[in-house]
Amino acid sequence: MDTQQNTALTRALTEIPGPLPARGVIHIAIRHTDRFTVVGNDLAQHPGLSTAAVGFAVRIQSLPQGTEVGIKALAARFPEGEKLVAAALRELEAHGYLQRARTRLPNGRIVTRTVFCNQPAALLRPRVAAAPPKQAPAAPQVTAPVPASVPAPARAPAQGPALAPAPKPEHHAPLASAPEAPVPEASTPQDHAHFVPLVPPPTAPKPPRPPLPQPRELTPELERISTALLSDLHHHSPEFTLSEEHVHRLVPGVAAWLERDTHPDTIRHALTTNAPEPVKYPYQFVKHRLTVLLPPPALRTTVTPFQTCDGCERAFRAPTPGHCRDCRTGLAHEDQQAAA
Repeated sequence: MDTQQNTALTRALTEIPGPLPARGVIHIAIRHTDRFTVVGNDLAQHPGLSTAAVGFAVRIQSLPQGTEVGIKALAARFPEGEKLVAAALRELEAHGYLQRARTRLPNGRIVTRTVFCNQPAALLRPRVAAAPPKQAPAAPQVTAPVPASVPAPARAPAQGPALAPAPKPEHHAPLASAPEAPVPEASTPQDHAHFVPLVPPPTAPKPPRPPLPQPRELTPELERISTALLSDLHHHSPEFTLSEEHVHRLVPGVAAWLERDTHPDTIRHALTTNAPEPVKYPYQFVKHRLTVLLPPPALRTTVTPFQTCDGCERAFRAPTPGHCRDCRTGLAHEDQQAAA
């Protein structure tokens, strides 16, 4: 197998035009027709990036859109460990090739979106907006009368010595001069300031964030249960360690959930499940989920309680104690007979 490869390489070297260098690398470039990725020399020969960072940049650039390129995903795909992958991604992020931003999905979950740019320096170059060319008004054509005695000047050859200008005839109207080409104005620093950005800024202001839900009445019992639930979050997930001030601010939001007949375990599960890694700002994250994932109010139905009849000791439904329907009818009949 090695002999076949060496023979193919020797044959390919003989087909390279021109003299070969006596030392150093010799490139045998075979044109790709499918499954290839274009890599610029600014990345391949970047003086500030390590070989591992350049290698991972090439691998990320070759992956299709939507492929997971986190630390764990790359470590599972390639033989390098998570520490080497994390160090390479930090290098690419420091030099502008990689950007990791947190994005909020419509369901309230926060995910990390990775953006890779093969030429980060090109994003910083200002691009002058191409203005439409100004069309000068067409000048009126003026034809000067040419005397019959003056012969027409002969046309100069395409390539040859310059001929002397022909003598101007006397006593005739002057020839109309051709309109001069507009001289371009000198560019000023203000002209270069107006460039088309690659990423346009947002045109509409962001809507204000909804406030933290509040209960109808913050009773001492609701406040006690809410404080205990928030203070106990770090036992279930160490990243949800809240300060005393943050717990005091978030108590009304938890109380609003409890007021809607939500079990404390359900609240804890809604706050800590599918959280990003790591949770940099636990207070903002808990506040967001308490606001966005607030359940609807519970539908309360009024149930008429059972009462015991004072006359026959029979059970019947009524809002207040008294007599059942039969006893009330009998008492009314007795009252009518007594009145008669």
